Amino acid sequence: MRTRRSLAHAIIVAIVALGMAGCGSGTDSPTSPTPLGPPAANAPIRYTAIGASDANGVGSTVVCAPFISCDNGTGYVPVLARQLRSSHDVTLVNLGIPGAVLSPAIQVIARAAGRDIVANFIDQELPFVPANATLVTVFGGGNDANAVADAILRGAAGSDVRGYINTQVGAFGADYDRLIRGIRSRATDAFIVVINLPNLAALPYASGGTTQQRQILQQIAVGMSREANRQTGTGVVVVDLMCDAQVYDASRFSSDGFHPNDAGYTYLAQRVQALVNGTSSSPPSTCGQMAAVPAL
Repeated sequence: MRTRRSLAHAIIVAIVALGMAGCGSGTDSPTSPTPLGPPAANAPIRYTAIGASDANGVGSTVVCAPFISCDNGTGYVPVLARQLRSSHDVTLVNLGIPGAVLSPAIQVIARAAGRDIVANFIDQELPFVPANATLVTVFGGGNDANAVADAILRGAAGSDVRGYINTQVGAFGADYDRLIRGIRSRATDAFIVVINLPNLAALPYASGGTTQQRQILQQIAVGMSREANRQTGTGVVVVDLMCDAQVYDASRFSSDGFHPNDAGYTYLAQRVQALVNGTSSSPPSTCGQMAAVPAL
């Protein structure tokens, strides 16, 4: 009998293969986004989560295997589903794949830098967004930022680190546009919630890095977070982590200093739930948290 871990791995491999087969299925075609409001009070919610290990709750006490029902999970996705069930009938599809990046281009960079990245959101998650989804959350960029930072440390940027970062952030933004267009094309009635990045240079896992390493990480994270914020122009709502001082509380992180713990995931779920319940959101264009270290 297969263990749960080996079964999860087999499912990931199958999903990756199916996602590759589904490439070129029309998700590149722009659509005219129609801003949609959150689900009505007491209306059924068909919730789909796009993400990486955060969607599976890595760092929490109950980590969910990919693509497997996990009602007792303590990551933000199952916690949010439970919170919403207090007033809605909720059906959950969790597409999160540990280690996944948002961008296919950065997946190539990550692999060249020695990172074993098996999936990206566009090729392996987007094709499986159900047409009847009414709520879609997207949380990505952390793995992308770390991959770009690793590539720079390995010499990929040459002598033009700032230019290299700007190029990769621009590519990330173009792929974010592509992802949101694809979601809207597949699930025309979905209320889409994007979660931007915090300043990774200010998280516990980065504290042991050199000043230059943290400067590089900061410039990447701030740039990618702004690309996520830009999606508000399409009617998407954004949960702002970058400028939320509470996000940087070390007590909300697991022992790896990168993934949230139970308290961190619960806080994130509450932030998303507030938007689903109709709270407005407007991420700031600038804040002190964007400059945790001197600029590169």
